[in-house]
Amino acid sequence: MTLADREEISRGLIASLSLRAIARSLKRAASTISREVRRNGGTKQYRAAASDLTAWSRAQRPKLCKLVGNDCLCGAISAKLKRKWPPPQIAGWLMHEHPDEEDKRVSHETIYRSLFIQTRGVLKKELQAHLRATWSIRRSRHATLKRSGLGKFNDAVSIRERPVDVEDRAVHGHWEGDLIAGAGNSFIATLVERHTRFVMLAKVGNKDGHSVTQALIKQSRKFPKELYRSLTWDRGTEMAGHKAFTLATDIDVFLCDPHSPWQRGTNENTNRLLRQSFPKGTDLSIHSQAKLSAVARQLNERPRKTPVYETPGQRFNASSQPTSDTHHTQRDNSKSSDATTVRYCSYSAWKVFVRVGAIDL
Repeated sequence: MTLADREEISRGLIASLSLRAIARSLKRAASTISREVRRNGGTKQYRAAASDLTAWSRAQRPKLCKLVGNDCLCGAISAKLKRKWPPPQIAGWLMHEHPDEEDKRVSHETIYRSLFIQTRGVLKKELQAHLRATWSIRRSRHATLKRSGLGKFNDAVSIRERPVDVEDRAVHGHWEGDLIAGAGNSFIATLVERHTRFVMLAKVGNKDGHSVTQALIKQSRKFPKELYRSLTWDRGTEMAGHKAFTLATDIDVFLCDPHSPWQRGTNENTNRLLRQSFPKGTDLSIHSQAKLSAVARQLNERPRKTPVYETPGQRFNASSQPTSDTHHTQRDNSKSSDATTVRYCSYSAWKVFVRVGAIDL
């Protein structure tokens, strides 16, 4: 806003015009004019020249941190942090206790920045240990890689194109997958079958698309087609090779909408269960595939509330049983096709697999 705009506001206030009328004459939003007037003395005390000087003063960068030299306020904030108060709660408490004393309150962002940007030298770094989230750095919620083109890939098949029979969980063979991360850039691929909640874990060397795709291709070859029809995955760059995966396995891949983990809720819930065995911040690369298979076996042998406290292994075993027609064809029709024989043998192998509870990749 220029000095001429502020002079127009001042003349409008003297003429007793409404803020909306002034906004229309300046082709500005009424809220912009309202904030300008409110922060510079109100309708009775607004002066164009003084408001313009104040605006330029506010715009100067870098600004001196409000906590610098204010030992009393720093002490109060430090005491509350040691009592496990989060910065938003501290800022709200200061506002409530000192509504008319500007120098005795700060925003929660000021507290966070003083903790995480140590060049300010105001609040000690040790106070970070009292925060609920143990982050080493803090990023803005608006931080994104979209502008640089990173974090994107083309030709994604949206979850909205997924067949209806996948949604109602009536048919087995549809899986949800994701990566859980650990320290040192270590990852584990987790897959859950939607119908039975059967869990599979795979060791992944890295998060890049090639490593993840190859691990999933290797794993998919252990399944008969009837038990691995589709895969729903988070929209992460690790699945940039989803077309290569589909080409190699004939398994459809559907990707969730951005920032919508609830669209693969079964997998998200399972990942929370897995964190009991693989806590956050630990190195996941130390675990062998045998260890991952043992953890998967434990989950598959644990009864689930949904459905009716059956184990995923029991339900998966029931799903892998051949139909009576298949039994009859295999027993009585000596001229059955090779495809039917392979299908029957695959089911028999999977019955053994489910009894064991895990598979080695």
